[in-house]
Amino acid sequence: MRGNGNMQNMMKQMQKMQKKMEEAQANLGEEKIEGTAGGGMVTVVVTGHKEIVEVNIKPEVVDPDDIEMLQDLVLAATNDALKKADQLANSTMGQFTKGLNLPGMF
Repeated sequence: MRGNGNMQNMMKQMQKMQKKMEEAQANLGEEKIEGTAGGGMVTVVVTGHKEIVEVNIKPEVVDPDDIEMLQDLVLAATNDALKKADQLANSTMGQFTKGLNLPGMF
């Protein structure tokens, strides 16, 4: 019955890993990631959970005759922030799957 002890040990390790994963996921929500466009004229701040928490637009980029440019800058800054949030999430959560060869996981 030696294998049974190994199974219990493996279950404990999995529970520890799950707890660490949950903590890492929660910490991602606390992270603030900034995306920019137009040389910093527009900045968008998102959390690690991809929730937009701030949009800043410098007054000099606001041109009533060129609303499309402003919309493009907001879109570009938002996409930049979301891409950076994805990269952070992948590097943070990826540490839990390194070396594991589990079919169907991530």
